[in-house]
Amino acid sequence: MATLTAWAELRGVPYQGVPVGTIKRHATGKGNADKEAMIAAARARGFSPADDNEADAIAILFWALETKGGLQ
Repeated sequence: MATLTAWAELRGVPYQGVPVGTIKRHATGKGNADKEAMIAAARARGFSPADDNEADAIAILFWALETKGGLQ
């Protein structure tokens, strides 16, 4: 987190922390979704994630796009 914060601040890139439950709820409808549910949610969007980490990254991308970074 410190590396990301420093990189963004040096370049004037806005950033924010988002609770894990928020991302999981957006992806699956359940804030405490397990790894398999996150993978299934990514697959439902047409992706083939290699693992739960990739599924989480896909979920974060869609959360950011669909909520305009949490503004909606």
